[in-house]
Amino acid sequence: MKIIAYLKPTCGWSMGVRAIMKKYNLSYEDRDIINQPEQYAEMVEKSGQALSPCVEVDGVMLADVSGEEVENYLLSNELVKTNNEIPDAPIDAPCTDEEHEAMRTKTIRFF
Repeated sequence: MKIIAYLKPTCGWSMGVRAIMKKYNLSYEDRDIINQPEQYAEMVEKSGQALSPCVEVDGVMLADVSGEEVENYLLSNELVKTNNEIPDAPIDAPCTDEEHEAMRTKTIRFF
């Protein structure tokens, strides 16, 4: 399975996606959309929208998803088997106010 995750370095939603990848021991490409503008541009082009996280699984784009939604997609398409491990981060939580403030000072939009 080829997985490309377009994520922010620190973000509740992005950390939830990473937690699901770790929970199921999935290999994936973690693409930084904050510090690498070309990755942000690619995400927008592929997903047709500007919200993140976006996760591409074998060519299927899951746009603006939480870790919980990624997990549901993987399970419902039988790409992973259910396991009872507890994710190491919340899989359905937004960024904290502190995370938003830190990103606000760094984020540059190119569109």
